[in-house]
Amino acid sequence: VELRESGGGSVQTGGSLRLSCTLSGHSYKDFTMAWFRQAPGKQREGVASIGLDGDTRYTNSVKGRFTISLDNAKDAEVTMYLQMNNLRPDDTAMYVCAADYGCASDWLLAHPYGMDYRGTGTQVTISS
Repeated sequence: VELRESGGGSVQTGGSLRLSCTLSGHSYKDFTMAWFRQAPGKQREGVASIGLDGDTRYTNSVKGRFTISLDNAKDAEVTMYLQMNNLRPDDTAMYVCAADYGCASDWLLAHPYGMDYRGTGTQVTISS
C-alpha cells in the first residue's frame, strides 16, 4: 500500500487549500482513510476521516471549514481530498494521510497513532 500526499503550501488567514492523498497498491474498498496533523511541539491529532460506508467525521475545530471526500473513479487507486476553507494560523501543521484496514471512521479519528499505513506528510502554513 502506498499513500502519496500533495497540495500543501502557505496561505494567509482566511484562505483555502485542498490536500490530496492517493492510495494505491490495494483495493481501496478495504480501508478507512483519514487526515491527521501535527504542529511543532504538539501531539498528532485527527482532523477528518471517511469510512468504508462514506461516513465522515471531523474534529471540532475544523467542522464547517474542512470537507473530506473520496474520488474512487479509478479501479486501481483512490484519491482522498481535504478541502480546507477559512484557514487560521492554528491550522498550521504537517498534514499526514492515513489508511486503516476495516475500522470505523470515528475510531480512526480518535487514534492518531493506530493506523496501518500513513504517508510522509505535506506542510500547511497559515500566516496572520
